[in-house]
Amino acid sequence: MPALICGSLAFDTITNLHGRFAQQILPEQVHILNVSFLVPTLRREYGGCAGNIAYTLAQLGGEPVVMAALGSDGSDYLARLKALGIDTSCVRVEPDHYTAQAIIITDEDNNQITAFHPGAMAQAHLTPVPARDDLKIGIIAPDGRDAMLQHAEQMHAAGIPFVFDPGQGLPMFDGAELRRFVERATWVAVNDYEARMLCERTGVDLAGLSRSHLQGVIVTLGADGCELWIQGERTHVPGVPAREVVDPTGCGDAFRGALLYGLERGWPLARCVELGNRIGALKIACRGGQNHRLDRAMLPL
Repeated sequence: MPALICGSLAFDTITNLHGRFAQQILPEQVHILNVSFLVPTLRREYGGCAGNIAYTLAQLGGEPVVMAALGSDGSDYLARLKALGIDTSCVRVEPDHYTAQAIIITDEDNNQITAFHPGAMAQAHLTPVPARDDLKIGIIAPDGRDAMLQHAEQMHAAGIPFVFDPGQGLPMFDGAELRRFVERATWVAVNDYEARMLCERTGVDLAGLSRSHLQGVIVTLGADGCELWIQGERTHVPGVPAREVVDPTGCGDAFRGALLYGLERGWPLARCVELGNRIGALKIACRGGQNHRLDRAMLPL
Protein backbone atom coordinates (compact mmCIF):
# COMPACT_ATOMS: atom_id res chain seq x y z
CA MET A 1 0.00 0.00 0.00
CA PRO A 2 1.81 3.17 -1.14
CA ALA A 3 2.12 5.96 1.44
CA LEU A 4 2.26 9.59 0.33
CA ILE A 5 5.01 11.44 2.19
CA CYS A 6 4.70 15.22 1.93
CA GLY A 7 7.69 17.04 3.38
CA SER A 8 11.14 18.38 2.74
CA LEU A 9 14.13 17.01 0.89
CA ALA A 10 17.32 18.66 2.09
CA PHE A 11 21.04 18.36 2.43
CA ASP A 12 22.19 18.25 6.05
CA THR A 13 25.58 19.71 6.91
CA ILE A 14 26.23 18.14 10.30
CA THR A 15 28.94 19.31 12.70
CA ASN A 16 29.85 18.31 16.24
CA LEU A 17 30.87 20.58 19.08
CA HIS A 18 33.35 18.98 21.49
CA GLY A 19 31.70 20.53 24.51
CA ARG A 20 28.33 21.87 25.61
CA PHE A 21 26.39 24.88 24.40
CA ALA A 22 25.75 25.78 28.05
CA GLN A 23 29.49 26.29 28.51
CA GLN A 24 29.66 28.89 25.73
CA ILE A 25 26.27 30.62 25.81
CA LEU A 26 25.79 32.96 28.77
CA PRO A 27 22.05 33.26 29.53
CA GLU A 28 22.40 36.83 30.84
CA GLN A 29 24.13 37.88 27.60
CA VAL A 30 21.79 36.41 24.96
CA HIS A 31 20.61 39.92 24.00
CA ILE A 32 24.12 40.56 22.62
CA LEU A 33 24.88 37.01 21.53
CA ASN A 34 28.05 36.68 19.47
CA VAL A 35 29.32 33.12 19.65
CA SER A 36 31.67 31.12 17.44
CA PHE A 37 31.71 27.33 17.82
CA LEU A 38 34.77 25.29 16.87
CA VAL A 39 33.41 22.16 15.17
CA PRO A 40 36.27 19.77 14.29
CA THR A 41 34.05 17.34 12.35
CA LEU A 42 31.83 18.12 9.36
CA ARG A 43 29.96 15.93 6.93
CA ARG A 44 27.17 16.33 4.40
CA GLU A 45 24.24 13.95 4.49
CA TYR A 46 21.03 13.38 2.59
CA GLY A 47 18.19 14.62 4.77
CA GLY A 48 14.90 16.42 4.96
CA CYS A 49 11.88 14.96 6.71
CA ALA A 50 10.32 13.39 3.62
CA GLY A 51 13.60 11.79 2.56
CA ASN A 52 14.33 10.45 6.04
CA ILE A 53 10.83 9.07 6.57
CA ALA A 54 10.80 7.46 3.12
CA TYR A 55 14.23 5.90 3.72
CA THR A 56 13.10 4.09 6.87
CA LEU A 57 9.75 3.08 5.39
CA ALA A 58 11.48 1.61 2.33
CA GLN A 59 13.98 -0.22 4.57
CA LEU A 60 11.07 -1.84 6.38
CA GLY A 61 9.49 -2.96 3.13
CA GLY A 62 6.93 -0.20 2.71
CA GLU A 63 6.12 1.74 -0.46
CA PRO A 64 6.88 5.44 0.06
CA VAL A 65 5.80 8.02 -2.51
CA VAL A 66 7.74 11.23 -1.90
CA MET A 67 6.09 14.55 -2.71
CA ALA A 68 8.69 17.29 -2.30
CA ALA A 69 10.87 19.78 -4.18
CA LEU A 70 14.57 19.65 -5.08
CA GLY A 71 16.77 22.37 -6.51
CA SER A 72 19.30 22.53 -9.31
CA ASP A 73 21.83 20.71 -7.12
CA GLY A 74 19.51 17.82 -6.32
CA SER A 75 20.16 15.38 -9.20
CA ASP A 76 22.25 13.02 -7.07
CA TYR A 77 19.57 13.01 -4.35
CA LEU A 78 16.90 12.15 -6.90
CA ALA A 79 19.06 9.33 -8.26
CA ARG A 80 19.60 8.02 -4.73
CA LEU A 81 15.87 7.90 -3.99
CA LYS A 82 15.23 6.01 -7.21
CA ALA A 83 18.04 3.55 -6.43
CA LEU A 84 16.37 2.86 -3.06
CA GLY A 85 13.17 1.92 -4.89
CA ILE A 86 11.32 5.04 -3.70
CA ASP A 87 8.62 6.48 -5.96
CA THR A 88 9.80 9.96 -7.06
CA SER A 89 7.03 10.71 -9.52
CA CYS A 90 5.84 13.57 -7.28
CA VAL A 91 9.27 15.13 -6.73
CA ARG A 92 9.46 18.60 -8.26
CA VAL A 93 12.78 19.99 -9.54
CA GLU A 94 13.21 23.78 -9.35
CA PRO A 95 16.18 24.78 -11.56
CA ASP A 96 16.32 28.35 -10.20
CA HIS A 97 16.70 27.34 -6.56
CA TYR A 98 19.09 25.37 -4.41
CA THR A 99 17.85 22.29 -2.58
CA ALA A 100 16.91 23.08 1.01
CA GLN A 101 19.91 23.08 3.33
CA ALA A 102 20.09 22.38 7.08
CA ILE A 103 23.26 23.30 8.98
CA ILE A 104 23.27 21.45 12.30
CA ILE A 105 25.59 21.76 15.30
CA THR A 106 25.29 18.98 17.90
CA ASP A 107 26.93 19.23 21.32
CA GLU A 108 28.03 16.45 23.68
CA ASP A 109 24.59 16.36 25.34
CA ASN A 110 22.94 15.83 21.93
CA ASN A 111 21.45 19.33 22.04
CA GLN A 112 21.23 20.80 18.56
CA ILE A 113 21.28 24.26 16.95
CA THR A 114 20.07 24.28 13.35
CA ALA A 115 20.05 26.94 10.62
CA PHE A 116 17.73 26.11 7.72
CA HIS A 117 17.57 27.56 4.20
CA PRO A 118 14.31 26.50 2.49
CA GLY A 119 15.40 26.94 -1.12
CA ALA A 120 13.29 24.85 -3.50
CA MET A 121 11.12 23.68 -0.61
CA ALA A 122 9.28 27.01 -0.78
CA GLN A 123 7.89 25.89 -4.17
CA ALA A 124 6.61 22.50 -2.98
CA HIS A 125 3.00 23.73 -2.94
CA LEU A 126 3.06 23.94 -6.75
CA THR A 127 2.77 20.14 -6.90
CA PRO A 128 -0.76 18.99 -5.97
CA VAL A 129 -1.64 15.71 -4.31
CA PRO A 130 -1.97 13.25 -7.22
CA ALA A 131 -5.26 11.59 -8.12
CA ARG A 132 -4.21 7.99 -7.41
CA ASP A 133 -6.52 5.28 -6.13
CA ASP A 134 -3.66 3.32 -4.58
CA LEU A 135 -2.71 6.02 -2.03
CA LYS A 136 -4.39 4.87 1.18
CA ILE A 137 -2.36 6.76 3.81
CA GLY A 138 -0.12 9.81 4.02
CA ILE A 139 1.80 12.18 6.25
CA ILE A 140 2.11 15.95 6.33
CA ALA A 141 5.66 16.46 7.58
CA PRO A 142 7.58 19.77 7.84
CA ASP A 143 7.66 21.49 4.46
CA GLY A 144 6.98 24.92 2.99
CA ARG A 145 4.13 26.68 4.76
CA ASP A 146 1.86 26.82 1.70
CA ALA A 147 2.65 23.21 0.86
CA MET A 148 1.64 21.97 4.30
CA LEU A 149 -1.62 23.93 4.24
CA GLN A 150 -2.60 22.95 0.71
CA HIS A 151 -1.52 19.32 0.84
CA ALA A 152 -3.47 18.74 4.06
CA GLU A 153 -6.60 20.11 2.42
CA GLN A 154 -5.98 18.09 -0.74
CA MET A 155 -5.38 14.83 1.11
CA HIS A 156 -8.51 15.35 3.16
CA ALA A 157 -10.53 16.08 0.02
CA ALA A 158 -9.12 12.94 -1.61
CA GLY A 159 -10.12 10.84 1.39
CA ILE A 160 -6.54 9.91 2.27
CA PRO A 161 -6.12 9.51 6.05
CA PHE A 162 -2.91 11.20 7.15
CA VAL A 163 -0.59 11.85 10.07
CA PHE A 164 -0.16 15.52 10.93
CA ASP A 165 3.51 15.86 11.88
CA PRO A 166 4.21 19.62 12.11
CA GLY A 167 7.69 19.24 13.63
CA GLN A 168 9.85 22.33 13.36
CA GLY A 169 7.24 23.86 11.06
CA LEU A 170 4.72 24.22 13.89
CA PRO A 171 5.64 27.83 14.81
CA MET A 172 4.62 28.96 11.29
CA PHE A 173 0.94 28.41 12.09
CA ASP A 174 -1.49 30.15 14.40
CA GLY A 175 -4.11 28.45 16.56
CA ALA A 176 -6.86 28.52 13.94
CA GLU A 177 -4.60 26.98 11.29
CA LEU A 178 -3.39 24.28 13.66
CA ARG A 179 -6.96 23.43 14.66
CA ARG A 180 -7.81 23.04 10.97
CA PHE A 181 -4.84 20.71 10.44
CA VAL A 182 -6.03 18.59 13.37
CA GLU A 183 -9.59 18.55 12.01
CA ARG A 184 -8.32 17.22 8.68
CA ALA A 185 -5.87 14.68 10.12
CA THR A 186 -6.48 11.14 11.35
CA TRP A 187 -3.44 11.03 13.67
CA VAL A 188 -1.17 13.69 15.19
CA ALA A 189 2.52 13.02 15.94
CA VAL A 190 4.65 15.54 17.86
CA ASN A 191 7.53 15.55 20.33
CA ASP A 192 7.00 16.73 23.90
CA TYR A 193 8.06 20.33 23.18
CA GLU A 194 5.85 20.54 20.10
CA ALA A 195 2.98 19.03 22.07
CA ARG A 196 3.11 21.89 24.58
CA MET A 197 3.19 24.48 21.79
CA LEU A 198 0.33 22.76 19.92
CA CYS A 199 -1.81 22.75 23.06
CA GLU A 200 -1.03 26.38 23.86
CA ARG A 201 -1.87 27.60 20.37
CA THR A 202 -5.02 25.52 19.89
CA GLY A 203 -6.25 26.01 23.46
CA VAL A 204 -6.88 22.26 23.80
CA ASP A 205 -4.90 19.83 25.94
CA LEU A 206 -3.72 16.43 24.71
CA ALA A 207 -6.62 14.60 26.31
CA GLY A 208 -9.04 16.97 24.61
CA LEU A 209 -7.36 16.64 21.24
CA SER A 210 -7.54 12.87 21.47
CA ARG A 211 -11.24 12.91 22.38
CA SER A 212 -12.03 14.24 18.91
CA HIS A 213 -12.29 12.26 15.68
CA LEU A 214 -8.55 11.52 15.88
CA GLN A 215 -7.55 7.88 16.13
CA GLY A 216 -4.57 8.84 18.26
CA VAL A 217 -2.13 11.53 19.38
CA ILE A 218 1.49 10.37 19.64
CA VAL A 219 3.99 12.35 21.73
CA THR A 220 7.58 11.17 21.40
CA LEU A 221 9.82 11.48 24.48
CA GLY A 222 13.24 10.55 23.12
CA ALA A 223 14.89 7.79 25.14
CA ASP A 224 11.82 7.59 27.38
CA GLY A 225 9.65 6.27 24.55
CA CYS A 226 6.37 7.99 23.84
CA GLU A 227 2.93 8.84 25.14
CA LEU A 228 -0.06 7.54 23.27
CA TRP A 229 -3.36 9.37 23.73
CA ILE A 230 -6.56 7.68 22.53
CA GLN A 231 -9.96 9.08 23.45
CA GLY A 232 -8.61 10.92 26.46
CA GLU A 233 -6.64 7.98 27.84
CA ARG A 234 -2.86 8.18 28.14
CA THR A 235 -0.61 5.15 27.68
CA HIS A 236 3.16 5.30 28.12
CA VAL A 237 5.05 3.11 25.65
CA PRO A 238 8.58 2.61 27.04
CA GLY A 239 11.65 3.45 25.01
CA VAL A 240 14.17 0.93 23.74
CA PRO A 241 17.76 1.29 25.02
CA ALA A 242 20.14 2.27 22.24
CA ARG A 243 23.26 0.20 21.66
CA GLU A 244 25.14 3.46 21.23
CA VAL A 245 24.17 7.14 21.15
CA VAL A 246 25.94 8.65 18.14
CA ASP A 247 23.66 11.16 16.40
CA PRO A 248 20.02 12.11 17.10
CA THR A 249 19.55 13.67 13.65
CA GLY A 250 16.56 12.03 11.95
CA CYS A 251 15.46 9.88 14.91
CA GLY A 252 11.98 11.40 14.87
CA ASP A 253 11.71 10.78 11.13
CA ALA A 254 12.81 7.16 11.55
CA PHE A 255 10.09 6.76 14.19
CA ARG A 256 7.51 8.16 11.77
CA GLY A 257 8.63 5.86 8.98
CA ALA A 258 8.00 2.91 11.30
CA LEU A 259 4.69 4.44 12.40
CA LEU A 260 3.53 4.63 8.79
CA TYR A 261 4.64 1.06 8.18
CA GLY A 262 2.42 -0.19 10.99
CA LEU A 263 -0.53 2.02 10.10
CA GLU A 264 -0.38 0.82 6.49
CA ARG A 265 -0.90 -2.70 7.81
CA GLY A 266 -3.73 -1.86 10.16
CA TRP A 267 -1.75 -2.55 13.33
CA PRO A 268 -3.01 -1.26 16.68
CA LEU A 269 -1.42 2.12 17.35
CA ALA A 270 0.49 0.82 20.38
CA ARG A 271 2.22 -1.76 18.21
CA CYS A 272 3.08 0.90 15.62
CA VAL A 273 4.78 3.13 18.19
CA GLU A 274 6.59 0.18 19.78
CA LEU A 275 8.21 -0.43 16.40
CA GLY A 276 8.89 3.30 16.11
CA ASN A 277 10.75 3.26 19.43
CA ARG A 278 12.83 0.30 18.32
CA ILE A 279 13.73 1.89 14.98
CA GLY A 280 14.59 5.19 16.66
CA ALA A 281 17.02 3.36 18.96
CA LEU A 282 18.67 1.72 15.96
CA LYS A 283 18.92 5.01 14.08
CA ILE A 284 20.55 6.97 16.91
CA ALA A 285 23.52 4.58 16.76
CA CYS A 286 24.28 5.81 13.20
CA ARG A 287 25.34 9.19 11.88
CA GLY A 288 22.94 11.07 9.62
CA GLY A 289 19.29 10.50 8.90
CA GLN A 290 19.69 7.88 6.16
CA ASN A 291 22.56 5.56 7.02
CA HIS A 292 20.96 3.07 9.41
CA ARG A 293 20.42 -0.39 8.01
CA LEU A 294 17.46 -2.45 9.15
CA ASP A 295 17.53 -6.22 9.24
CA ARG A 296 13.82 -7.03 9.09
CA ALA A 297 14.50 -10.55 10.36
CA MET A 298 15.57 -9.02 13.69
CA LEU A 299 12.44 -6.93 14.11
CA PRO A 300 9.10 -8.07 15.57
CA LEU A 301 7.11 -7.45 12.40
